[in-house]
Amino acid sequence: MPNVHHRYASVAGRQLFYREAGPANEPTVVLLHGFPTSSFMFRNLIPALADRYHVIAPDHLGFGLSDAPAAGEFDYTFDALTDLTADLLKQLGIERYAIYVQDYGAPVGFRLALRDPDAITAIITQNGNGYEEGFVESFWQTVWNYQKEQTPETESAIRAALTLDVTRWQYVTGTPDETLISPDTWHHDYALLSRPGNDDIQLALFRDYATNPPLYPRLHEYLRSSGVPVLAVWGRGDEIFGPDGARAFATDATDAEIHLLEGGHFLLESAGDTVATIIREFLGRRLSVTMPGSEKAAPGGVSS
Repeated sequence: MPNVHHRYASVAGRQLFYREAGPANEPTVVLLHGFPTSSFMFRNLIPALADRYHVIAPDHLGFGLSDAPAAGEFDYTFDALTDLTADLLKQLGIERYAIYVQDYGAPVGFRLALRDPDAITAIITQNGNGYEEGFVESFWQTVWNYQKEQTPETESAIRAALTLDVTRWQYVTGTPDETLISPDTWHHDYALLSRPGNDDIQLALFRDYATNPPLYPRLHEYLRSSGVPVLAVWGRGDEIFGPDGARAFATDATDAEIHLLEGGHFLLESAGDTVATIIREFLGRRLSVTMPGSEKAAPGGVSS
């Protein structure tokens, strides 16, 4: 099994933690995690890819083992998280790479693509939205209310997302067999959410999520014009980003490959081996189209 290295880098005066594995001379895959987790969510996927690819998985600022300056000391926005990620990749000498995005990783990864389209060799989205379709209203209405108006009532409602019960709910909802999900996952995330001041960090990002949907038209134009290979591998039981969010990528991406699997928001916890196999097959076929003289990739499709 490939060795996974656990490293820190100083970026814009902040310490960012990242996991790295695989040969540096092979194609790079950057794994971008979501809320409320960290690169810990990729602990099994990294070695499953690293025999063939160079894999980088950073913790966003405020998450995991990266620095978490107070919300009053750092402006927590998705633009700012993207800035730090771009600077980290530049520092590591990574100029071209595929991205795997999940949840919050999607607005970071899509911003990276819009800033430097030529850098992105492929997009893998696992329950990471890029369309209005897929937002499950029963979850998002609380977020939308808080974004619209910050009152004691809307803040109290959104703070439920920072509790142990809701953290567990994100992991087990939509999973056919809850016993496949280790309780370590949600207890690990909740411990980090519970650090003093982290609640204000998360509230800032809940507010700033409102900046993401306005970027979607630019993302869709990028997908159409670039022809970047896209894989959407989705837990169909996710009650945050529903399966319509996966299907929507076929609207604009050329030959998008869409797989709807039994599982939830954190699909890697219950179907990690299946997801890894799908990713390896996708990258093996699609990265070759970026090479001079290569043939056009085989068409994609929808798999349920």
